[in-house]
Amino acid sequence: MAYRYLFGPVPSRRLGISLGIDLVPHKTCAFDCIYCECGQTTNLTCERREYVPTDRVIAELDDYLATAPDLDYVTFAGSGEPTLHTGIGEIISFLKDRYPRYRVAVLTNSAFLTDPEVRAALMQADLVVPSLDAVSEEVFERINRPCPGLTAGQVLAGVVAFAREFPGEIWLEIFIVPGENDTEEELLRLKDAIAAIGPDRVQVNTLDRPGTEIWVRPATPGAVERIASMLGGNAGAIGAAPESRAMPPEVEDAVEIILATIRRRPCTPDDIAALTGLRPAEVAKCLRLLEARGRVEPVRENRGVFYRAA
Repeated sequence: MAYRYLFGPVPSRRLGISLGIDLVPHKTCAFDCIYCECGQTTNLTCERREYVPTDRVIAELDDYLATAPDLDYVTFAGSGEPTLHTGIGEIISFLKDRYPRYRVAVLTNSAFLTDPEVRAALMQADLVVPSLDAVSEEVFERINRPCPGLTAGQVLAGVVAFAREFPGEIWLEIFIVPGENDTEEELLRLKDAIAAIGPDRVQVNTLDRPGTEIWVRPATPGAVERIASMLGGNAGAIGAAPESRAMPPEVEDAVEIILATIRRRPCTPDDIAALTGLRPAEVAKCLRLLEARGRVEPVRENRGVFYRAA
C-alpha cells in the first residue's frame, strides 16, 4: 500500500523511532510560529473538521502495523496541528484497541485544549506533548502569531485543564526564541505556569534548523541549560536524535533519494517533495536525519531555505 497519511518511521530527538501520522494538509495550523521548521503557515485556521478521511488513515495504520514493526511511538505530528482533525479520537481508539503494544503520542500546539471534545479525544493517548512558548499576550502574539481570537490566557487555561484530566504522561515543550521569551520576566511567568500544569517533564527546545523567519536564531546550549535549570527540577534540554538503531529500509531509501536529488542541485524542501513525490513531512524528517549525519547543510536564499550536499 502507498501511504499518504503516514510518514517514517524516523528518529525523533524526543521519541526514539517514531511512525508519524499527518492529519491535515501541509501547513494547516492555528499558529504561524516564527520558528517553525516546516515554513510559513499557508492555512491559518481554527476550524476543526475532517481534513483527511478518517477511515483511510485507519486503513493505512492497519496495513503498516500488521507487520509488527519495531517502533517506540506512533505519533500524531507532521506539518500542521493534528487536533484540528475531528477524527483524531477515533484513530487513537483504533490504535489502542487493535494495536495496544504501541505507545501513542500527540504533539500539539495546545490551541484547542480549552475544548472539552478535544481533551476527551486525547484521553487514550499514552503521551501528549503540548507547547507553551509564552504566557504574556504580547510575547505570545509575536512568537506564535495565532488565528484571530486565540489568546495566551486561553492556551494556558487549556493546558491546565487537560493536565487535570489526562491519565497519561505530559511533556511540556517550551521553545526558546532569544530576545523574545528568554527575559527574566517571561521565564518567571513560564515557571509559574509550569507549577500550575504539573507536567511529568519540561522540555526546553530551540532552533535546530532554519525557521520561518530568517532573523530567528537558536539559543546557545549554555543558555538553554541555564533556562532549564531556572524553570525547575524536571526541566531539561531536548537532546540529539538517536543514531544507534538502524532505520527501516524504506526510510533509508527515502534518505538516499533525497541525498541524490540534492547532489544534482540545491533544493528547497518543496522542490524535493515535487521532484521525489515524497510528502513534505517525510522530506522534513529525512532532511533532519541527513543534517545530523553531516551529509547536507541548509543555506538561506531569497526563495527560501535551500539544502546542498555538505
